[in-house]
Amino acid sequence: MKEKKKGIFSNIVDFFTKPIGGSKKSKKRTIKKDNRINLEKNEEESLDKRVPWAYVARNSRGKKIKGYFYAYNKRDVEYFLESEELEVVSVKTSKSIQLLNHGFRRNKKLKIKYLVFMLTELSTYIKAGIPLSEALSIMARETKNMCFKNILREMRYDINSGDSFSKALMNRGEAFPSILINMVKTSEMTGSLAESLDDMAVYFGDIEETRRQMISILTYPTIIFTFAVTVVMFIMVYVIPKFVDIYTTMENTKIPHFTKTVIGISNFFQNNLITILLVIIIILATFILLYRKSKDFRMFFQKIGMRLPFIGNIMIYNEVTIFSKTFATLLRHDVFITDTMQILNELTNNEVYHDMINETIENIKKGEEISVAFKDHWAFPLPAYEMIVTGEKTGKLADMMEQVSEYYSSLHRSAILRLKSLIEPIIIVLLAFMVGSIILSVIVPMFSMYESVQNLG
Repeated sequence: MKEKKKGIFSNIVDFFTKPIGGSKKSKKRTIKKDNRINLEKNEEESLDKRVPWAYVARNSRGKKIKGYFYAYNKRDVEYFLESEELEVVSVKTSKSIQLLNHGFRRNKKLKIKYLVFMLTELSTYIKAGIPLSEALSIMARETKNMCFKNILREMRYDINSGDSFSKALMNRGEAFPSILINMVKTSEMTGSLAESLDDMAVYFGDIEETRRQMISILTYPTIIFTFAVTVVMFIMVYVIPKFVDIYTTMENTKIPHFTKTVIGISNFFQNNLITILLVIIIILATFILLYRKSKDFRMFFQKIGMRLPFIGNIMIYNEVTIFSKTFATLLRHDVFITDTMQILNELTNNEVYHDMINETIENIKKGEEISVAFKDHWAFPLPAYEMIVTGEKTGKLADMMEQVSEYYSSLHRSAILRLKSLIEPIIIVLLAFMVGSIILSVIVPMFSMYESVQNLG
């Protein structure tokens, strides 16, 4: 039966009698229904991308465990927690949870010590015939670092979802370096994953050793310098004023110009100590900000540092060692030369070497040789350049780069030891001179006071 059409009068009556936008009850009912539908869809259906889910679970001892896990839907999180032998209590997500956790853990760079541990353990498990997913699960249970544990768990989730190991590494944002991702991607094609992991473990171990050497050479001078500044500031602000009060009570005491200068510096520090500290903090903060954000500023100071005696050689040897070692490792694993140069460009923080590598990339596009960009360059040693040329001519560039890495690594260690042995006595002499000069400026007027007292006697 057809519905009877309403007349014009009936439509006018309905228009004025019907509430605008519907009744409040119908509005609330509709909103609640929509929210329930959206929530169910958010929890049960797969989303377009992985989002953080807040979960609460219990382990075998009944202890509650709280955390976050990136997944497409709620069921995946539940299945994963159950596979970890955890009893699921609750799993939920929301806009606030996603906003607070967006990019915080996933983009955090993994420390080298955890990276080397992961590569070594994975290689051992793979050689023993243990599946990659199970190996990641074992490592996640072993480690106590929650950030590292979550990374391993999420990688296992990716692999169980059908992703490759290289894809699982890539999904972690900046947690893993690009050289590792490319090496794993290449080894997956050739079936030599365990060997590549061993090579990467040795590579990152050597890089970490070089970094520790640089830290060791800077730690001692930094501690001594900080101690010296603290002692001098304490003497200037708290000790010198006590002697000034004594000098003012002696009318016939002759105060030397050097002592007056020290007293003037002491008065300046007393009156402007907070201002001096604020200026130092502002200068340091500005320097760090400009160094991180401005390429020209960074290149300017890097060029100065690389031209300084002793320090310059250490910086150049370090860059050449890392460059040649990475280059050799990538070539041995058949990574494309353009990808190799791009990885090298991402690896270095030195703008001078950035320019050389960018020039090399452009030369390769033109069909020129790799060595052209390094020829007669002040920041690239001649022996290293000659080795590149020899490698290109003989077709053994990887072997040549390996030899360059070993040679300049030994030079780098020797240069660090020489600089360390040179800095220590310089810092000690400087500290003795600063403190001794201040003490001398205080003692000298004491002799005048003693003579004045004898004359009065």
